[in-house]
Amino acid sequence: MKRKKLLSLLSFALFLASCAHIEYFPPGNVQTGFASWYGPEFHGKLTSNKEIFDMNDLTAAHRTIPFGTYVMVTNLDNGKSVTVRINDRGPFVEDRIIDLSYAAAKVLDMVGTGTARVRIEVLENLSFQKSSRKFSVQVGSFIIKNNAVMLKNQLQNKYEDVYISLFITPHQVYYRVRIQAKNRDSARKLAQELVEDGYTVIILEDQ
Repeated sequence: MKRKKLLSLLSFALFLASCAHIEYFPPGNVQTGFASWYGPEFHGKLTSNKEIFDMNDLTAAHRTIPFGTYVMVTNLDNGKSVTVRINDRGPFVEDRIIDLSYAAAKVLDMVGTGTARVRIEVLENLSFQKSSRKFSVQVGSFIIKNNAVMLKNQLQNKYEDVYISLFITPHQVYYRVRIQAKNRDSARKLAQELVEDGYTVIILEDQ
């Protein structure tokens, strides 16, 4: 009996020790570490929340953040940022904290390197209103204002209604360069034209 009790206590101690290594999202809804990305080999397969993975959507995998949560991911090496929705679990590599879709990695300019140092911020109040009929095309998001101004000036040589939209979190100000569109169809045409000009874009339904 004493031996069984000792083994039970030992097993419980080992269980607690293993739990100590589980990584939960830290207080303040901010996390820093390395991001990776995944694409063609998983395209069309089921994600952990039973969606069909589309590598061209702005989504990501995280170990613990609830499905459906939107997070802002900033590449700390170049200042570029992107908003993604968590719909999968991973990455299961010790030194990585988030696995981005190909589209998200492309926005952050980390497809070639494979990984990048990033900051993740949970966007608790982000919601999309279905009744909104205003659309815009986002061409870039920066933490350095001068970079946003330079892109805005560059775009104004060809496009109208270019503006900088501020997004402020408790930890960072983001300068998002956007072009206003008249409706959904014009936003799609504008996005296609921008892609042909070499830009990476996101179509947004404004609140």
